[in-house]
Amino acid sequence: MKKTLLTLLATAAMSAGAFAADIKPAIIYDLGGKFDKSFNEAAYNGAEKFKAETGIEYRDFEIANDAQREQALRRFASDGNNPIVMAGFSWAAQLEKVAAEYPDTKFAIIDMVVDKPNVRSVVFKEEEGSWLAGIMAGMASKSKTVSFVGGMDIPLIHKFACGYIGGAKSLGADYNVLEAYTGTTPDAWNDPVKGGEIAKSQFDQGSDVVYHAAGGTGVGVLQAAADAGKLGIGVDSNQNALHPGKVLTSMLKRVDVAVYDAFISAKDDTFKPGINVLGLKENGVDVAMDDNNAALVTPEMKAAVDKARADIIAGTVKVHDYMSDETCPY
Repeated sequence: MKKTLLTLLATAAMSAGAFAADIKPAIIYDLGGKFDKSFNEAAYNGAEKFKAETGIEYRDFEIANDAQREQALRRFASDGNNPIVMAGFSWAAQLEKVAAEYPDTKFAIIDMVVDKPNVRSVVFKEEEGSWLAGIMAGMASKSKTVSFVGGMDIPLIHKFACGYIGGAKSLGADYNVLEAYTGTTPDAWNDPVKGGEIAKSQFDQGSDVVYHAAGGTGVGVLQAAADAGKLGIGVDSNQNALHPGKVLTSMLKRVDVAVYDAFISAKDDTFKPGINVLGLKENGVDVAMDDNNAALVTPEMKAAVDKARADIIAGTVKVHDYMSDETCPY
């Protein structure tokens, strides 16, 4: 009996090991690097959570330019990595091609929809989380002028801006929201100096709270706000700790959850392709509350955010999606 039990345990261990060996997850980051303290770093955190929980290693790669996208994706697929997650909308064209060539490989792309039978497309309702950030900015502002710094001037980033504008102006028509973008090329995600310069210009125009959706560029925005005695609002990852007491909140976009779910569902053989939409209801977006911003968030502000969140989830407040018609009605 003892020998039989040991044999069964050994067989089970071998089977578990073989199953784990079949899972060779990989993630490829967008421009700006995995330690951008924002979008890419959120993706990295999701992969790290998966590794910590399962003990399964993953491969990752940081591209240096757009020319590396297809080469990196094709290399991972040909090496047998599965699933492969791409962080960022800019991977869409390359994924369209490579996914068709590797039909047995599971792919996940964040922030873009790629209609292939082996691709999971994860998109977020950034406008909903940004609405909450706009409410907080407006309530914290003494001048009733707040501002937004976007990275690349594209419809996706206008989603953040439009929700933020709507949230601030829900407090009153007399609120003014300044809006600017860092550039029109992928370099816009990694230019903290320019981000800081734009923020300073907005402060000169009366803004006293600035929200960024600019990747690594946003580090410069938050630094400029802290230096000027203004308030910043972070994005994607929780950036409150970058300047404790100077960052009003961060609009959390749970890129980490998207990566973790892609890896864990592939491991559990429950991976489903198609479109996943994550908003407030799905805990895909929200605003960060922690010890670093506790002194900045008044009870009235928290109550207003809680009410707005509940109203958006219930559907009694509908936040406009800029990408639906590329207009912002606020």
